[in-house]
Formats: sequence, C-alpha cells, structure tokens
Amino acid sequence: MPSHHLPLLLAAYQYKFERDIEAMAQHLIDDIAVGWDELGTDLLDGAPPTLVAALTGGEHWPSRTLDHLITPDGSPPVRMTVTATTAGELGMQWGYILHPQGIEVISMAHTGAGPLVAWDTDPSTPFSDHPAHWPAITTRRTPNTSRTARPAAGAAPTGPLTAARR
Repeated sequence: MPSHHLPLLLAAYQYKFERDIEAMAQHLIDDIAVGWDELGTDLLDGAPPTLVAALTGGEHWPSRTLDHLITPDGSPPVRMTVTATTAGELGMQWGYILHPQGIEVISMAHTGAGPLVAWDTDPSTPFSDHPAHWPAITTRRTPNTSRTARPAAGAAPTGPLTAARR
C-alpha cells in the first residue's frame, strides 16, 4: 500500500542509497532470488531518527525475502514475475516502478501507467491507500529506455517485476 511502501522507498532512496537509483535497484530488484515478503525498517538506515520514528512509530522489523520457500515438488523456487495478467492471481493491489525522476505508483484497480512521485518528496508526506487517488494516466509517456527505469518492489501491470507485500 502506498501509505507504507512509498515512505520506505523514498527514505531509502534519499538516505540508505544516498540518491543512487542504481544501487537501490540493485538491492531491491537484482540482488534477490525470488521476491520480497516484506520491506522492513532496514531500508531506513541512515535516515534521521525523527523520520524513522515518524514512519515506524518506533517499531523495527527486517526486510524479508521469499527465498525460504519450499515448492511442492522440492524444486528450487523461481523468481516471481508480476504482470497485468498475474497480478490479480497473486493478490497484488499496487505496483511501484523506479524511474530516474521518481516512483510510478500504479493501482491495480486502474491498470496502466500511474502518477509519478518525485524522489525529493518528503517521506513523511501522508499517502492515500485509496485506488481512486492513484488513477491511471491516460496519456502515454515517452518510453524511458534507460537502465534505471526499473520496476520496484511490488506489483506492476506492465512487464515482469519483483513482488513485495506487507
């Protein structure tokens, strides 16, 4: 949900990854084998204690990946990919895509391209979890073919990406 994931992702970009989108994408997308079970407060490393307290209420929990899964046939689990077709089956309600200029937020209720939240947005900004506040953008953006336009943790209706839930 945006009220949980956006503050963590914005703060992670600004503090833990020191505004290095490549390092953030490497950590969130490339370095995991299967997917994310939960994004934790370790993403807030380096953030001011007052911001951490405001975002977490003083609670701390680790990020957890899904690499501890056991498949019914005993084979190794495979990387989760989420598309417009599989998002519903996987119970994904939101998608987050990392772009050089910010995070695109996509509500599965309004599949398509979503609005962009700039990287310099204050992580303590209250974000709505209501899909109507994150409508699809009806005009097509110019496709960004740079290496840094990558899906973030969460579901997205276009192309594969790594899943995250909390």
